[in-house]
Amino acid sequence: MVLAVLPLAGCDDDSVSYQPVYADQPVAAERTLILGIHPLHNPETLYATYQPLVDYLNAHLGGPKLQLEASRSYPAFEEKLYARRFEFALPNPMQIAKATAEFGYHAFAKQNDDSQFCGIILVRRDSGIRTVADLKGKTISYPAPTALAATMLPQDFLRQNGIDLHRDISSVYVGSQESSILSVLLGQVAAGATWPPPWLKYQKEHPEQAAQLEVKWRTRSLPHNAFVARDDVAPELIAKFKEALLSVEATEEGRAILARIPSSGFVAADDSIYLPVRDYVRWFTANIRRPEDP
Repeated sequence: MVLAVLPLAGCDDDSVSYQPVYADQPVAAERTLILGIHPLHNPETLYATYQPLVDYLNAHLGGPKLQLEASRSYPAFEEKLYARRFEFALPNPMQIAKATAEFGYHAFAKQNDDSQFCGIILVRRDSGIRTVADLKGKTISYPAPTALAATMLPQDFLRQNGIDLHRDISSVYVGSQESSILSVLLGQVAAGATWPPPWLKYQKEHPEQAAQLEVKWRTRSLPHNAFVARDDVAPELIAKFKEALLSVEATEEGRAILARIPSSGFVAADDSIYLPVRDYVRWFTANIRRPEDP
């Protein structure tokens, strides 16, 4: 399988403006189907994390092959999702709510572990930060303005705990979950927001560095990420995709794949699960900021 690892120079594929594509007939069986996953990690880490799942799905679909496509940023992923570039996608819940309401996608299987879809705020253990008020006058890092769990939920948490996001702190958006963690480790910021999966992965891969950090605060949770399908994909193909996802935890191979994400498995889902997310985004927009604005 080929991952769309995007170059660092200005000729990045994500700079292309995609146009919506609407079809009257189901996707042809011989086509390669693009699976887009929102930037949970940088492209290299995303590939290492999700390509084994893509290989597993391809072994069970019995027809067209999925091709994993990474995006260099949240705006780049959203541009492609809302232009209907992907036949299948794994967006975050806010992106799911918009894609299902406006762009002809439908949720069919969501990741379990809703308790893990929350924000966490990291500090260095030697930082001296004990209370939320200690963050006043400091700089906090986030991966991206539209990262629901890793940015929006932490900003909501800070506001509820007496922080004026525009006057009391400085906010920097560093482009990825890993960068937000590293910004704290290197002392470039006083605190950094992310969410549990990249933090767990970082702890596993860099235990000595992770030991210098601690999760100081944890936010409320929302429904987890879900796979969505474009409305011109053949229903029988979606059914096979869903069946494979729901059974992945039943085998040792599948559990090893899930451990990479990490996840305990997938459950059936539909668009209605994300209606509360739509309401939350409306509230966030009215009370904090527009998600697309820093």
